[in-house]
Amino acid sequence: MTKKSHSVTIRQVAQKAGVSVATVSRYINRNAPISDKVMKRLAKVMTDLQYVPHTAARNLASQKTHTVGLILMKIHRDFFAPLLSGVETVVSEHNHILLVATSDPEKGDNNIVAVGAHNTDGLLIFANSLNNEQIQQLYKKKIPMILIHGSAPDGYVVPRVTVENKMATRNMMDHLIEVHDRRNIIFMRGPKKQEDSYWRETGYKESLESHGIVYDERLVLTGEFDREVAYKSLKEFLGCEQRPDFDAVFSGDDDAAIGVFQAINEAGMRIPEDVSVIGFDDFRLAPYLNPPLTTVRAPTEEVGRVAAEQLFRLLEGKEVEEITLLSTDMILRRSCGCEL
Repeated sequence: MTKKSHSVTIRQVAQKAGVSVATVSRYINRNAPISDKVMKRLAKVMTDLQYVPHTAARNLASQKTHTVGLILMKIHRDFFAPLLSGVETVVSEHNHILLVATSDPEKGDNNIVAVGAHNTDGLLIFANSLNNEQIQQLYKKKIPMILIHGSAPDGYVVPRVTVENKMATRNMMDHLIEVHDRRNIIFMRGPKKQEDSYWRETGYKESLESHGIVYDERLVLTGEFDREVAYKSLKEFLGCEQRPDFDAVFSGDDDAAIGVFQAINEAGMRIPEDVSVIGFDDFRLAPYLNPPLTTVRAPTEEVGRVAAEQLFRLLEGKEVEEITLLSTDMILRRSCGCEL
């Protein structure tokens, strides 16, 4: 039988989790760094034992922790720096603490999330960091939350903040076709079930169709918004003897574009003389690549700021827009062939 919270001590939690009492204390008070692995184990043990720390009990009594959580899949990519900056600015303005946790349902992190109702007043949830079941559970618990670059499960209304992807991609494809006469364009597909990836591929297909270019599945490669994946995928494609001709690459995002640059350079091809390359996001290194990267500028920092502002509106009992769609801009540099 599961023990009741009033009979469970911090020492019992530490013993079951295989850590010291001091580590449990650091986890509860968030006053020192702890590895993701230990945080997830402690979160599971505390849930299994129904343990409520004294500090959490006081928070529950006042119904305020003055803390908000941000859940991401991973934070090592350059993309997340401006997003975090935007979120943190707003959180600080509201005199709250920001807790950042990582979660990946694809790796089996079901129901084991380091932040939630026990230590935050509300959550910002990045695309694909929680699965539909987890979002449904949070919704049923009436936890205020804002989704970033993702949508709620069918039948659930959760506010979300994202950027315009489809027309941005279509406009960039139109530019490649109409200005630079590129017609055999590789598309580096992003993560499966990721909305940004879906809408960018939709824009790619619509542009091809509007110009009478037949969609060729052989020119759609795996990119995953990741430089290593994009590099290996394009490298393998270039090594195929019967591969179709190509004269441009839509990299999916700027991180993948780095891998694309490397694979093309190693093949002895020139950018943009032989192959045009475009990205998406306009991350901080884009203008410094050789040649500078043509890309779509997405307001990533603004996404973080607006999402945090929306969350605080929810916490204050105010209404928010169900969908906030931020505009993007086309940034032309030399990698597509423009002489700027």
